[in-house]
Amino acid sequence: MYQDLLKLAEKTGAQAAALLMKRPPAFEISSKSTAIDIATQMDVAAEKFIVDAILAARPDDGIIGEEGTERPSKSGITWVIDPLDGTVNYVYGLPGWNVSIAAKDSEGSIVGVVTAPTINSTWTAMRGGGAFYNGYKISCNEPIELDRALISTGFQYDVANRFSQLEDLAKIVPIARDVRRNGAAAVDFCHVAMGAIDGFYESGLKEWDWAAGSLIALEAGAKFTQHGSAPLQTSIVAGASLHAQLCSILGMSE
Repeated sequence: MYQDLLKLAEKTGAQAAALLMKRPPAFEISSKSTAIDIATQMDVAAEKFIVDAILAARPDDGIIGEEGTERPSKSGITWVIDPLDGTVNYVYGLPGWNVSIAAKDSEGSIVGVVTAPTINSTWTAMRGGGAFYNGYKISCNEPIELDRALISTGFQYDVANRFSQLEDLAKIVPIARDVRRNGAAAVDFCHVAMGAIDGFYESGLKEWDWAAGSLIALEAGAKFTQHGSAPLQTSIVAGASLHAQLCSILGMSE
């Protein structure tokens, strides 16, 4: 069963990514939680495409989509979809935006696919089956010390919450090898999974931001935890030794 779900997620993610690569001549911009938290007509079109494809194959499954699709599950399987993770990158023509699709049961994500066509990258995972990058098995960097680690993070769209995020960043910057801000959380999780970065943390992520990427990271040997509560719940992912160091420096228990 898991294999069938993974194949559906891979196929649908690739098709949605191809749709998104056909950039419109102009964007219709709408605001969500704040004026800088935006969606375009392409976010909406990609979500509709993904939802229609999944329900055509599995009409009893549930759906949770970033752009508002919400459908209860009759089968025990619910799909968690971010049709365009990294919308700001997409609007500005920057790389790394992606399509993130996960399927979950009562115990969490069981398959995850993140497709980032501008960097020719697809990451996949199935619970208990390992993690893969463009078909090749991957693993996170472990062990690594914080002073040799490349760390990625991101910032909230509600600027009032950025003050605490800057406080966290100020704890990391003097110690870590360096810090990156890539602009798409699902790819950050996947970069941890394949060792392209060593660790990632960010506060304020929603389920569709981490549902696929966290499974990929976990199946690649990383540790993923969440701390606190919304709107400042912090997600941390890294190999076990670095994860412990990040939790310690950010003042969060493992």
